[in-house]
Amino acid sequence: MKKGLGKGLEALFAIYDNETQNETYGKEIVTKTFSAPTNDIDINLKAQGSSTEISIDKIYPNPNQPRKIFDKESLHELATSIKTHGLIQPIIVNKTDDGYMIIAGERRYRACKIAGLKTISCIIKRYTPRQIAEISIIENLQREDLNPVEMAKGIKKLMDEYDITQEEVADRIGKSRSGIANVVRILNLYPEVLELVEKGKVSFGHAKCLVAVTDYINQVLLAKKVAQNKLTVRDLEVEIQSMYGDKKQNKKPLSMSAELRDFVSSMQKRLGTKVSIIGNDKKGRIYIDYYSQDDLDRLYQIIFR
Repeated sequence: MKKGLGKGLEALFAIYDNETQNETYGKEIVTKTFSAPTNDIDINLKAQGSSTEISIDKIYPNPNQPRKIFDKESLHELATSIKTHGLIQPIIVNKTDDGYMIIAGERRYRACKIAGLKTISCIIKRYTPRQIAEISIIENLQREDLNPVEMAKGIKKLMDEYDITQEEVADRIGKSRSGIANVVRILNLYPEVLELVEKGKVSFGHAKCLVAVTDYINQVLLAKKVAQNKLTVRDLEVEIQSMYGDKKQNKKPLSMSAELRDFVSSMQKRLGTKVSIIGNDKKGRIYIDYYSQDDLDRLYQIIFR
């Protein structure tokens, strides 16, 4: 049965709570073992999913949480609200030997720390590592908290660690297989371009177009144009068409020595822009492209500082 993102998180947690205790994950069988509850509070939590207050010092973030970027301003706004009204929604934690690891609610946890709370209202669960990974992605997807790069890395990690297919991931987190494929494909972008996507200067729609541009120089060049000139996806498609036309992207460059090619590549990476050479190892001209006054100032600082 499809577990769609239209379900609330409570329904999703119920799905995991009702799964069998012995589960096959890829090639590894993980057996869930539960120790007997040590007091009445534990029994109540296990039976009803009630919340309890836990010392904030015993709670720690999931190191594999796909979301890495938290807006400082919104965190402080939430912290102010928590100081005034308290924490309205408990966070979800997993009991571990080291304390309580956050499954859902790291943003609220961070805000509680800023607000100076000593304890946090928590619902304690016991899930397998794969279930925790899935829930972390689903929670962030529902709240649209992940940027495209975080989403792609989270899904790729889920696939690699548990040896599952795109179709299986799609079924678990409620997306189409083609949607999962498009998300993961953007990880083929060069690091400079991925950074622009992470910062929100290049959208997911732009990123999907840029994946088709396999040449390093042109991919970075086009991404910078999108960021600086706020090109629409359609504008970018026109740029790519005009850049390549009917030419093959993989067309071999004009003949030059390996040393000169390495020199051009090193300059491009150092300057972060397109560099071209007309000539040979003995004589020629070097062209360095820039696209705005700020870009020119940036190049000046790199070359003459």
